[in-house]
Amino acid sequence: MLTKGADMKTIWRIVVAVSAVVAVVGAFVGSGAAGGTPIQDAAGGALSASSTAIAPAGPAFSIWSVVYVGLLAYAVRQCFRTADDARHARLALPATLSLLLNAAWILSVQFGFLWLSEPVIVALLVVLVWTFAILRGTRPAGVVGAIVTDGTFGLYLGWVCVATAANTAAVLTAAGFRGVGLGQDVWGVLVAAVAGLVGVLLAVWDRGRLSPTVALGWGLAWVAVARLDGPLVSVPTAVTAVVAVVVVVVVTVATRARAGWRAAPAARTA
Repeated sequence: MLTKGADMKTIWRIVVAVSAVVAVVGAFVGSGAAGGTPIQDAAGGALSASSTAIAPAGPAFSIWSVVYVGLLAYAVRQCFRTADDARHARLALPATLSLLLNAAWILSVQFGFLWLSEPVIVALLVVLVWTFAILRGTRPAGVVGAIVTDGTFGLYLGWVCVATAANTAAVLTAAGFRGVGLGQDVWGVLVAAVAGLVGVLLAVWDRGRLSPTVALGWGLAWVAVARLDGPLVSVPTAVTAVVAVVVVVVVTVATRARAGWRAAPAARTA
């Protein structure tokens, strides 16, 4: 007979799985495949590659496919008993919130409520930081757990860092913000630099985990591409984005190596 605790674990597993399906269906609708308007064309094209100086080129958004596959894999895996069952129990609430907020962001843009997309994506970013804090403080059960759970949510967090910057710029531009006398090059450089700083802080905080850096670097690289080719060219922004990618990668590798060096003596004396 199931205990009350076991019943709650089962309920949360179902909730996470259903939320993952909702997020993927929302993404399918948001892509325009179901007859809707693609995200980059919704809300008057506010999120297109030529909308702001920090908007990434279209191919950047293909990372969502990888993230969604990972989220579905995570949803399936957490449905079964594993050695990191307690870890999944702690992740259930933030994981569910991230999936539902993801769908809410897509719907807000699809229905033209661009202003609403900003608090939603900021909330999503906060929830993903919470999620990654749990991952940072617990250990996965083997390589599969590390790839499916840590890898997926790391990519998710890194990409949403870039997406939040792009979304904020789009919302401000749509609201009539014109840079208080500063040109698009200045704002592009500033935002790209801040995104790079966030990547550095994230790399130090998460001890050099690769997946957030990969996603954040991917997004910034496509920002650089968009600023070098298209209707909104900004060479200073492109250069800053590339430099930011290099710096974040170097800091990530250095932090990861340092963590390994510090762990080695402990392993030898264990």
